Amino acid sequence: MADCSSPATKRYVRRLAVLMTLYLAVLFGAKTTFNAVQPEGLLAFALAIAPALPIIGVFWAVMRLLVEETDEYIRVLFVRQCLFATGFCLTIVTIWQWLQNFDLVPAGNGGFGAAFFWFAGLGLGAVFNRVTVGDWGNLW
Repeated sequence: MADCSSPATKRYVRRLAVLMTLYLAVLFGAKTTFNAVQPEGLLAFALAIAPALPIIGVFWAVMRLLVEETDEYIRVLFVRQCLFATGFCLTIVTIWQWLQNFDLVPAGNGGFGAAFFWFAGLGLGAVFNRVTVGDWGNLW
């Protein structure tokens, strides 16, 4: 198992820490504002979208890691992990959508959107790599 000492991985971890901290701050601020002020119109839309922006930043950070990682073996493991995450996410969201279409589950997803399932799939993709090729990559 490789260590987390590559420059690309260090940058990824820093970006992730900043973006997740920003996410928590923005989410707390948006929820507090909605509860206190009950905004309407454009402000309501802006506040509702704001917590999604750091999450989109995390997707960017993941893709930057793919570009910046110089070790081809580690990069291919991470590509496999991302492909697994994408397939997992699309599968779950598609199944849920069809269950909704036939009124077998209520509308909505209880706050578990595509990003949640993609990140869960990213973790499962690391396990998949470990089981199939015997290596976690440099993030574990």
